[in-house]
Amino acid sequence: MIYGGKKIFAGLFIFVVLLISPFLANIGKADAQPNPSLNTPAINALATKQCVGSQQFMRTYHMQLLNQWRDQALRHGEYTYVNSQGQKFTISLENTCLKCHSNEQQFCNTCHTYVGVTPYCWECHQKGATQ
Repeated sequence: MIYGGKKIFAGLFIFVVLLISPFLANIGKADAQPNPSLNTPAINALATKQCVGSQQFMRTYHMQLLNQWRDQALRHGEYTYVNSQGQKFTISLENTCLKCHSNEQQFCNTCHTYVGVTPYCWECHQKGATQ
């Protein structure tokens, strides 16, 4: 038997319990899913509130769409996006997306914080360029 084995095992047990206690305390609990605010002056002024894609499409694929737009604009010199309904939009984060979604804290940051991502948009684009 190990000298002081009971104390070692008791210490390890306490350490493991303390280590996993935050996880045990949160079992079955989830943060409330964010509900980004579409209440901006630009959106409220629109006659028809139409984004470049459906709400479900934008929630699921907006980052892929932005990467596609980046590639089209910067690598291929194409600045027009045609959505699934055949509508044309100018490829521009500041002049298309942020024109309507101007409240970064209420619209962008609530979801990005919830899912734990840090977008790299602002490495090239200026924050508040359309405000």
